[in-house]
Amino acid sequence: MIILPILFFVTAILYSSVGFGGGSTYLALLLIWEIPYYILPVIALGCNIIVVSGNSINYIKAGNLNLKLLTPYLIGSVPMAFIGGALEIEKNIFEILLFFVLLVSGLLLLFNFKSYDDNENKYKEIKYIYSLFIGSILGILSGIVGIGGGIFLSPILFLLKAGLPKHIVTTSSIFILINSFAGIIGQLTKSYVLNDILEYWYLLFFVLIGGQIGNYLNLKILPTRFLALITSCLVILVAIRMGLKII
Repeated sequence: MIILPILFFVTAILYSSVGFGGGSTYLALLLIWEIPYYILPVIALGCNIIVVSGNSINYIKAGNLNLKLLTPYLIGSVPMAFIGGALEIEKNIFEILLFFVLLVSGLLLLFNFKSYDDNENKYKEIKYIYSLFIGSILGILSGIVGIGGGIFLSPILFLLKAGLPKHIVTTSSIFILINSFAGIIGQLTKSYVLNDILEYWYLLFFVLIGGQIGNYLNLKILPTRFLALITSCLVILVAIRMGLKII
């Protein structure tokens, strides 16, 4: 069983290095290891919270928070993440949803990895109603599957040129953090979930250490676009593995 926590550790390093939590990949790994699927979202969301908390604090301290950019996405997503977390879902539907989440998010990240080190200062202001809509869709998906949604939000914001790279990365990290809290509260409304997750507490410890290392790599050592490229390749590989499992 030591392989699983090591993979969680590596995943946390890679995802936190670009401001993400890693929820989608944690979910895929847990499914591959045949952990009961109904507790997977709680484990993944808990790992998300641990990993992106450090990122969010560091980004805010660096003065990268743009509340005008962040707020409408949160308003749209938080209630929907709670609702999505409280919904019951069959295992086969869950697996198919997760496969598409991994594949699409990996491709979006791959196509946009160069944007993470872009020094472009021009950006467009997105209409409030569009931001609310995007937030709502990502919120319901986040709650159902057990991800924070930032791995979708970040590439979308880069495609829309909705803000400076430092603001987009910070927005995505905080989006993941708050959505993960909302989603996990929704998941815990299911009475059978809480009793079965305690035996996997050690995974949270491994992602805590990995998240700190990844954040250090992002801030001190490696270019963000390089880390984003490596992360996108990891997500696509895991998606392929998930697709083969479904087939």
